[in-house]
Amino acid sequence: HLRLSGFKVWDLCDFYERFWRKVPIFYLKDNWFFLSEGFSLFHNPIGLRIKRILDVLGATALLLFTFPIMLVTALFIRLESKGPTLFKQVRTGLDGKKFTMIKFRSMHQDAEKNGAQWATKDDNRITKVGKFIRLTRIDELPQLINVLAGEMSFVGPRPERPEFNEMLEKQLPYYQMRHLVRPGISGWAQILYPYGASIEDATEKLQYELYYIKNYSLLMDVQVTLKTIAVVLFGRGR
Repeated sequence: HLRLSGFKVWDLCDFYERFWRKVPIFYLKDNWFFLSEGFSLFHNPIGLRIKRILDVLGATALLLFTFPIMLVTALFIRLESKGPTLFKQVRTGLDGKKFTMIKFRSMHQDAEKNGAQWATKDDNRITKVGKFIRLTRIDELPQLINVLAGEMSFVGPRPERPEFNEMLEKQLPYYQMRHLVRPGISGWAQILYPYGASIEDATEKLQYELYYIKNYSLLMDVQVTLKTIAVVLFGRGR
C-alpha cells in the first residue's frame, strides 16, 4: 500500500548497502547472489586485466620510490631487536591458495611462542620501531613484492592466516567468498572499520569486503588508495 502510494520501500540489504556501505551477511540467502545487481567484476575480464596492469605498474614505481625508506627501516629494525628484518607468514589468497606474505618485522622475534594469535591494538609484543612502521604502514611495503608476484593486489580483502580462516569459515556465512579476488595491501574494510581482533570484528570486516566484491569499480580502488595515502601521510594507521 505504501509503495503504491509513492513511498520508497527499501529491502534490508539495499538499506545496508546504501547507508552503511556493507552487506548484512546473516540476512543473506543464496538467491541474493544471483538476483541482486552487482558482481560485474566476474563478468569483466578486461576490467580484471586493467586492475592487474595497474597493480604491476604501481608496485614497480612504489618499490623504486620507497627503496631508501625500506633500507633505513631495515637498519632500525636490526638495531632495536634481534631477529630477521623481514617477517614471512603464510596467508590465504585467491581461490583459497596459500602464499607467503612479506612484511617488515614489527614484533619481537618470539612473539608467537605460545601459538598463533591476533594482534591487538596495544600489543606488548610490538617493538618501538614496529609501532611507528605500523602507524605509517611502512611495514606493508615489502608486500609490493607479493603484488608483483600476482599473489596480492593493491586493493582487496586483507589476507588472513589459514588457522583463522578455518575457524571463521565455520562461524561466518559466505566467508569463503572473500577469496574470489586477490587479497589487498589495503581495502574497503581497512579504511572504513578500525583494527579488530575478534570474531565480531571479522564479521564486520566481511560485510565490507563482500560489499567491495559486489560493487567493485576502478573508482572504488582509487578511493581506497587515496584514503590509504592519507592514512600514511597523517599517521592514522591501525
